[in-house]
Amino acid sequence: MLIGETIPAMRHVSGPRLGRVIAAAVFMSGSASAGCAERQSDHAVIVVDAPVALADRPVHMRIEGLVPDDEVIVSATAPDHQRRQWRGQATFRADSRGTVVLDEARPISGTYAGADGMGLFWSMNPPTGDPEQAIFGPRFPELESSYPVQITVAAHGRLLARQTLTRRWLADGVTHKTFTVSADEISGELFLPPAGTGRRPAVLLLGGSEGGNSFKYEAALLASHGYPSLSLAYFGEKGLPATLQNIPLDYFARAARLLARQPGVDPARLVAAGVSRGTEAALLLGQNHPDLVHGIVVYAPSSIVIAGFPNRGVAWTANGRAIEQGSIPLDRVDGPVLAIAGTEDALWTAANSARVITAKLDALHKGVSHQALIYQGAGHKVATFPYLAAGTRPRHPATGAAINLGGTRAANAAAQQQGWPKVLAFLADMER
Repeated sequence: MLIGETIPAMRHVSGPRLGRVIAAAVFMSGSASAGCAERQSDHAVIVVDAPVALADRPVHMRIEGLVPDDEVIVSATAPDHQRRQWRGQATFRADSRGTVVLDEARPISGTYAGADGMGLFWSMNPPTGDPEQAIFGPRFPELESSYPVQITVAAHGRLLARQTLTRRWLADGVTHKTFTVSADEISGELFLPPAGTGRRPAVLLLGGSEGGNSFKYEAALLASHGYPSLSLAYFGEKGLPATLQNIPLDYFARAARLLARQPGVDPARLVAAGVSRGTEAALLLGQNHPDLVHGIVVYAPSSIVIAGFPNRGVAWTANGRAIEQGSIPLDRVDGPVLAIAGTEDALWTAANSARVITAKLDALHKGVSHQALIYQGAGHKVATFPYLAAGTRPRHPATGAAINLGGTRAANAAAQQQGWPKVLAFLADMER
């Protein structure tokens, strides 16, 4: 077993060497005198390596053309699903060349601290309200394929440069289909890689107590990386139970079989990926249907069956019988398991559960790789892909009550930035 050492929450501080200008914007001002121009920047060039990129891909930016040692404000703004403009902002001092390299520069002040090339993205704040109680949800009606992020550079009350980046959910050629209970006996959103990709591992995504179909972003991105993915709702949608109570495992098995039949899916390499309460479902599905599930990813996991939510009672059933609360058996799980958790999870001891799950699997299944990744300072929001702003004390979407997820925004962002590539590597390893 590879139980990760507690991983410091270090943000990305380096990236591939930037080429020449791929996207740049320059604003000139002729109002400054020659004397002022020597002391104050009157123009800037934004250099970015990927002005159009998948939403889970980091971009590497630098600001050029500044007066050495001048202070500039770099901002990133993006609209959420309510069309509110969220903003991340930082003040930097240009180096001796008149350049600010965002991967390397430490802000003097701003919405984040420390060198982090994507800090402007994950540290965005809403225009009103407490950022710790808000979660940035980009517009995704009718499965829009992207959302914009505007980068600006300003100094001394003047706008020096502006550049709009496009953050994509779907790579070219990715297709989408909606399943409904009435037509398909499941509720979910299926994303398939471009035709001709070949038979690949597929991912069944299971959300938590928020209910509904909450992981279509992840499914879209995974398909964009070449992995057919189905985001499955199991309560809180039309035709499904209203709450997390008496959810039959057969429902998940039905979804897994449907996913296994899709074009480009290798049915011998199907992965169940769960978040929070969805980790119980993923582990129970792997235990009860090892013929369907061949790998498992669990974020902020529970190693035990918990009561239903929010009204307690029975959460899960199998063959019409209640699955009793208590330790989840794992003796029939067939395939590798990746467990990801934060040390400061305030909902439950997810880090301990991750260790328990992988240790138990190691004892039961010799020669199979199971891994626990434990991120220092991160909370329950350790999942999933990086670079979207999220607070640590949001209101629960099902109950409306404020909840403390633990950790910090910075530590969660670092965990997501480091953990998501591990999930992609896990899927790549499933192909070998």
